[in-house]
Amino acid sequence: MTKKLEIYKCEVCGNMVEVLKGEGAPLVCCGQKMTLLEEQTADSSTEKHVPFIEELEDGYRVRVGESQNHPMVEKHYIQWIELTVGNKVYRQELTHTDKPEAVFKVEKSENVTAREYCNLHGLWKGNL
Repeated sequence: MTKKLEIYKCEVCGNMVEVLKGEGAPLVCCGQKMTLLEEQTADSSTEKHVPFIEELEDGYRVRVGESQNHPMVEKHYIQWIELTVGNKVYRQELTHTDKPEAVFKVEKSENVTAREYCNLHGLWKGNL
């Protein structure tokens, strides 16, 4: 059974789906069940993937890589960064020519999390 805000990926065509309301049957694409992307939270490699959230005066900045920016090259880059503030979700799409960060001018909340998707290393999550 799917759950709200889960991310699924088709292993055949690469389609991604974020669940807005989860109570139904498994998701299917290209004739097969889609793969649930597990949120990784610890990064032991030399490249850092966990999103780092910085509180700003008028919102939040999310960077991928706290001490060293994640690479942004055509074959290895962050495709999107998502910020959840309270019960609202915001997303910034990126290309390989962008910095691995996004600024979200939103109201503050005590419940703030960020996720990002690396085209090679999958889905990562960080908390404020």
